[in-house]
Amino acid sequence: MTLYYSLVFALLVFEMALFMALIIPMPFTAKRKLFTFISGSPLIAKLQYGMKITFIFILILFIDSVNRVYRVQVELAAAKNQGGAAGAVAGSERMEVQARKFYSQRNMYLCGFTLFLSLILNRTYMMILDVLRLEEEVKRLRGDKPAGDKSQTKLAEAGEIGEIGKLKEELKKRDRDIETLKSQSKGLSDEYSRLGDQFHVSDGTPKKSV
Repeated sequence: MTLYYSLVFALLVFEMALFMALIIPMPFTAKRKLFTFISGSPLIAKLQYGMKITFIFILILFIDSVNRVYRVQVELAAAKNQGGAAGAVAGSERMEVQARKFYSQRNMYLCGFTLFLSLILNRTYMMILDVLRLEEEVKRLRGDKPAGDKSQTKLAEAGEIGEIGKLKEELKKRDRDIETLKSQSKGLSDEYSRLGDQFHVSDGTPKKSV
């Protein structure tokens, strides 16, 4: 196995170990801290960028291995068409072609499984992040909040109680103002009625001037 295919095999083993680490059951708090660190670390971001470039090269190797397998299949078909005329020489050549076919297929499977597992890892990582976000949302809706959130909730409730008290005082003050306006309106109405009666009386029996 050449050096670059050995590196591909090492990457495949690393992906398998990483996949096992992702699916291991962990406490919610520890998992949330771990994935928060992974998603926010600049070193991990650079590593992911380098891995994307590496997978591009692996894709090129996969295409090359597929091409090699196809060419070996063509050579094997040509050797079968020759028949037994070539004798032992044709048999040795066919063994060589079979060996090249085996190595080409091995390289194709190695690169293919490495690329396929990279897609699975990416999708698994995104699904775990979604699950963590949904679990936090469920805890928030159920009211399972940390101590800091509870203290903030109590402060908010105390502020709301203070606002309600102020509104009640303003309502009482407005009720008193309305009662005052009612009494003033009633006094003005009585005074108007009294002046109207006096006007009618004075109009019906006018006083004589001396």
